Amino acid sequence: MNTRKIVITGGPGTGKSSVINELIKRNYTCFEEISRQVTLDARKDGIEQLFLTKPLLFSELLLEARTKQFIEATSLKKNLVFLDRGLPDVIAYMEYANSEYPDHFTETCKTYQYDNVFVLAPWQEIFVSDSERYENFDQAVQIHDALLNTYEQFGYKLIDVPFDSIEKRTDFILDALHL
Repeated sequence: MNTRKIVITGGPGTGKSSVINELIKRNYTCFEEISRQVTLDARKDGIEQLFLTKPLLFSELLLEARTKQFIEATSLKKNLVFLDRGLPDVIAYMEYANSEYPDHFTETCKTYQYDNVFVLAPWQEIFVSDSERYENFDQAVQIHDALLNTYEQFGYKLIDVPFDSIEKRTDFILDALHL
């Protein structure tokens, strides 16, 4: 069985995790965002915002963890798996931060390809900052643009998810996948 891997991406505070949680509620297999865990683990080591202080280390950890998610998703023998962010997100954030990264970042993104990518655009009405999300709304828009550019550079056809309730956004994604 060839597992379809479906990415849900977008800048911070766009509702990705809420849609993932709705998919979980509907009994779909999902991999949740891992950057929060990387941030919380760094805080245990005394680093408040690892991405801001050591962006390359943070991104290496994310690339490694998202690669493991991809491989695990493939091994599940499911029809499809949803992922909260994909490997190209790592490069998009590095581009946003104007940080250099090694060639293996690009090679990893070329090696591990997703089947579909859904994008949630920045939405001022639902945007909230919290202890792991340091970005403001203008920065979220810049990150969104970096995500679009990065995914398109890797040849993905992006599917925009319209603004609506969590349930209707989830329905949109499932309808687009003919589920």
